[in-house]
Parts: sequence; C-alpha cells; structure tokens
Amino acid sequence: MSNENEPLVEMLFRNGTLTVVGIILSFSLTFLSQWAQNPIPWTLVDLPTMLLLSAGIITQGSSLVIFLRHDSLQRRVYDKASKVFLCGLAMTVSGVFMAIVIDFIQLIT
Repeated sequence: MSNENEPLVEMLFRNGTLTVVGIILSFSLTFLSQWAQNPIPWTLVDLPTMLLLSAGIITQGSSLVIFLRHDSLQRRVYDKASKVFLCGLAMTVSGVFMAIVIDFIQLIT
C-alpha cells in the first residue's frame, strides 16, 4: 500500500491520545520517584519491581516519541505507537502492583 492511499488518523484524535500518553507517563515517573523515596530499605526483592517499572516507563517514552513524529497520523504508525504504549502501561501497572505487594509483605513481617 502506498503512503498516499494509507488511511489517516484525525489530528484532533491523535492530539488527545498524545495528551493521555504524556499524562500517564508523568504519573508513572512520579510513582517511580515516590517509590524510590520509600522509607523501607531496598533489597534484592525490589529488583524485579524496579526492572518492570523502568522498562514500562522506557516503553511509554518510546511510544511518545513515535506519537510525536510527523508520520504518526498514518493509521499504521498510530496503531503501532498505541500497542507500544499499552505494553509499557501493562509493565508499569504490573510493577506498581508488585511494589505494593512487596512493601505490604515487608511491613507485616
């Protein structure tokens, strides 16, 4: 399929998605900084959580980069960026839940 015949995403819709991605990325970064300042000392048990959070944030950031490109109005590029963002969001949410569970277990033991 040539680029001229490729379906496009409306600019307003893409801009809304871009806003959502930026806001969720900032929440993810805020959680990471708050979690890093947690008074409970870090141990090796926290390493998988850190890796999940970091990988999720990096993946969300890479989707933001894709959304900021000029060709992100093409449906194919937009869909790719959306999938990358959802993968990053899933990793970050998993890391958040893992951090909560690990901190809770450390508090009760």
